[in-house]
Amino acid sequence: MAETSGKVKAMTTNEVALMFGVTARYIRQLTEDGIIKGKVAGNQRKYDRDETVQAYIAHIKASASKPTSKNDAENESRRLAAEADLKETKAAIEKIKHAELEGQMHRSEDVEAVLADLIYEVKNRLMALPGRLAMDTARIKTPEEESIRINAEVKEILNSLADYRYDPEKFQRRVKARKGADEDAAEETDD
Repeated sequence: MAETSGKVKAMTTNEVALMFGVTARYIRQLTEDGIIKGKVAGNQRKYDRDETVQAYIAHIKASASKPTSKNDAENESRRLAAEADLKETKAAIEKIKHAELEGQMHRSEDVEAVLADLIYEVKNRLMALPGRLAMDTARIKTPEEESIRINAEVKEILNSLADYRYDPEKFQRRVKARKGADEDAAEETDD
């Protein structure tokens, strides 16, 4: 195995590989990279055991303290970027939720529901129009007077639509109702 000449314990490439539990090719690569040093003696390279062990341990320590590959550094960079994006997204979501609670912004489903209520109100008034006008128009003698009466009723419905104003309370009620439903759903999933 290792030869001892004086204080130097010389080992072959294969013996060093066996001692470290690696291949002889890996030991030759470490030598080419200047990590460990060996001296050529005849047709073989010889390594000082103590010096080689010290150099290999220093190499392992240095490798452990830095990223092992370019991919590790890239992966860490991507992970940090993803974390930053996630934090920005969460902040944006909280900002939107706050704007919604303040009545500065409304969810599309809330706007749709409020407008649907308005449309149903107009529809109901238009559907009630024939019943309301039946008795009045029966007493009217000329078609022109009937036309004037019907136009007056239609204009009243259209004016009520034109007078529609944004009511933040309607939206607040919808937000509160939805939040209550969301909390009830969350409690059901917790059970």
